[in-house]
Amino acid sequence: MSASPEAAPAAEALPGVAALAERFDGFIVDQWGVLHDGSRPYPGALDCLERLRAAGKAIVVLSNSGRREDANVRLMEEMGFPPRLFDRVVSAGEDAREAIVARATPFHARLGRRCHAFTRAGDRSILEGIGIDFVADVGEADFLAAIGIDSPRRNLPDYEEELRAGVARGLPMICANPDISRFHAGRLVDATGVLARRYEALGGEVFYHGKPWPAIYASCIAALPGCALGRVVAVGDSIEHDVLGAERAGLPCAFVEGGIHAEELGIPPGGQADAAAWAAFETRAVARPRFRVPVFAW
Repeated sequence: MSASPEAAPAAEALPGVAALAERFDGFIVDQWGVLHDGSRPYPGALDCLERLRAAGKAIVVLSNSGRREDANVRLMEEMGFPPRLFDRVVSAGEDAREAIVARATPFHARLGRRCHAFTRAGDRSILEGIGIDFVADVGEADFLAAIGIDSPRRNLPDYEEELRAGVARGLPMICANPDISRFHAGRLVDATGVLARRYEALGGEVFYHGKPWPAIYASCIAALPGCALGRVVAVGDSIEHDVLGAERAGLPCAFVEGGIHAEELGIPPGGQADAAAWAAFETRAVARPRFRVPVFAW
């Protein structure tokens, strides 16, 4: 994290999400690290969504997941989050699919049809049914798609040979999940974004879908019925994705301290950084949130 502009005000420390509900009508809420750890809900998260809904708030779940929207809805439902608690799940994977179908940019228009996909557990559903042919050999591909990474079973070094082969052939890559780490069973493991970053470091060309790029926030705002833009807040635990993405989209962000940066902040689960620790953290951040809360709880 690099230094933020000095003019940015310090984040306002709030005890919980109830204080945000007094100020905002629409909520764009991160999934992993805020609502759940990929296996189970965080304490208080389900109750918090219930209370927001009871207060008449509009809620969009925004995820850098490389999965399609319906798969994310099913995942949340399996963990106890009923679909009635949110208006929509917007995912980076769905955004990538829509861009390829529409050949939305000059980059997407030249991708070709033969794809070598990096996946987690073989899930390449975001590119299925849209005329894409999957190839196992990078040498036969027109482009690469970073959809998932099989961590913790496989990590970044295990993909080096394929990444170098793609760079050698000048293949473009789409990244359908820019996150560089994710929670898995209570610990951080590599996420798909490490593949894209390594590919760029080797000299490859990458188009990123999801946070922190503004386009995906436009989809979220469109899914918040009847909410004035000035009454919408983003909630997330990643400075580089959630906070920076909200800033680029012109939205305030409430930062969840107990997520991906908790160890860096030196706080226990459910804790909140003291003023000195927070000030030091902010000076290193690429973007600054408007608010900070310990966890996503009322």
